[in-house]
Amino acid sequence: MADDLRIDKWLWAVRIYKTRTMAGEACRAGKIKIDGIAVKPSRIIKPEDIITVSLGPLTRTVRVKALIHNRVSAKLVPDSLEDLTPAEEYERIKFMQELNAERRDRGTGRPTKKERRLIDRLKGPEKP
Repeated sequence: MADDLRIDKWLWAVRIYKTRTMAGEACRAGKIKIDGIAVKPSRIIKPEDIITVSLGPLTRTVRVKALIHNRVSAKLVPDSLEDLTPAEEYERIKFMQELNAERRDRGTGRPTKKERRLIDRLKGPEKP
């Protein structure tokens, strides 16, 4: 029983979520799944569990390598989890960011009304 660890605490400890509260809310919203089944924040995990996490448009799949009770530095995270997310998923997210990115040179200030209208025209009609 001493090695039991809740999934919300582990997700926070390996830096998938910024706070434990956010990890718990994601579990309650059904965004965390183990073997395709949505889990509660109190679900006990064990090594070799495969967890699917929906983070906005990104769906990460990770395998639990070690149970850690305290938050660790980013350099130590690979010791606790193995990322099984396909490279195509990361490429898709990068492509979406590049497609939707609005780039403005630093120090140019806010766009003028004329520039804003041009930007709106380039983006196309808004979808409801």
